[in-house]
Amino acid sequence: MANTPQAKKRALQNAKRFSVNKARRSRIRTYLRKVEEAIASGDKSAAQEALRIAQPELMRGVSKGVFHKNTASRKMSRLASRVKALG
Repeated sequence: MANTPQAKKRALQNAKRFSVNKARRSRIRTYLRKVEEAIASGDKSAAQEALRIAQPELMRGVSKGVFHKNTASRKMSRLASRVKALG
């Protein structure tokens, strides 16, 4: 356990940051899941709309340090190509 006041403060900050990041990560995954569900249903317009909403949310996660930039770019690229392939 933390002994110094500085270490105690850092432990509290880490716990708070973890919960914020966890909520943000969960929110992003929800948006990505909506895109996946729209792709699975075969509805191209719904998939495009879901992707349009998910992209800024994913990049916001990058700017907040929840995801790496390349990871987010890879996810967006793969989703976009799958949406584009819908008939």
